[in-house]
Amino acid sequence: MSAIPVAAPALPPQMIAARVAGIAQETSDTYTLTLEAAGEGPALPAFQPGQFSMLYVCGVGEMPISISGGSVEGGRHVYTVRSVGKATHALVHSAKGAMVGVRGPFGTAWPLEEARGKDVIVAAGGIGLAPLRGAIEQILHNRSDYGHLVVLYGARSPRDLLYRKQLAEWGRKKKVEVLVTVDYAGEKWRGNVGVVTTLFRYVRLNPEGTVAMICGPEIMMRYVVRELARRAVPDEAIYLSMERNMKCALGFCGHCQLGPYFVCKDGPVFPYTAMRPWLDKHEA
Repeated sequence: MSAIPVAAPALPPQMIAARVAGIAQETSDTYTLTLEAAGEGPALPAFQPGQFSMLYVCGVGEMPISISGGSVEGGRHVYTVRSVGKATHALVHSAKGAMVGVRGPFGTAWPLEEARGKDVIVAAGGIGLAPLRGAIEQILHNRSDYGHLVVLYGARSPRDLLYRKQLAEWGRKKKVEVLVTVDYAGEKWRGNVGVVTTLFRYVRLNPEGTVAMICGPEIMMRYVVRELARRAVPDEAIYLSMERNMKCALGFCGHCQLGPYFVCKDGPVFPYTAMRPWLDKHEA
């Protein structure tokens, strides 16, 4: 009796050595790193906005970080990282020229092809703007392929806002509207105060011709989806990036399981129609 052939398990992508080419502080605990291939080694691979990489700090550990910009055709990756533990602390405090291991990219991307010819509304909360930054840059780089672009962004306070200069630059471009709000304002703040959904009162939508891309705390995403539904944006046109606790990037460890999905393998970008039964389920 012949043996039943068994398919070999998929191997994880090879780790590439990268060099920290630049680092900029965004907030008190958040930094943006630019990585390039080191020496004569392989170039950093091409990516699609919305995907993530596994970044490794020698002797400390590996962590999943969304790609927030760079050259989509490969060669340079940009990551915005908040220091929340030992590994991310070591990463954001790397010296220029330090070596970092990169695996990936992994996961699904924002629906930029599906959005061609349509208006795009981007809603982000806190560091959730980082996974959306690459999509915004691609829309602006291919401006004639898209309609009106609306960016709604909220942070805890003015000190917690990411990409301040870029937000201003985006808002000066034609057919682009950038609205920013904070939960807690200081005396010098002259902008909006409140949660992200309060910004919708300033936005005019063409519901049948709009694609929405959302990333942020899950409670924020739940209320943004409800606001979009109130304005008749179809569920099929809404996409979310889930930030559940990813560890392996291959769906092996089960840390990021959400219903029938593994966020690292089946996401992190999901159509809302797939997430609808699970968005109200709190992470354990």
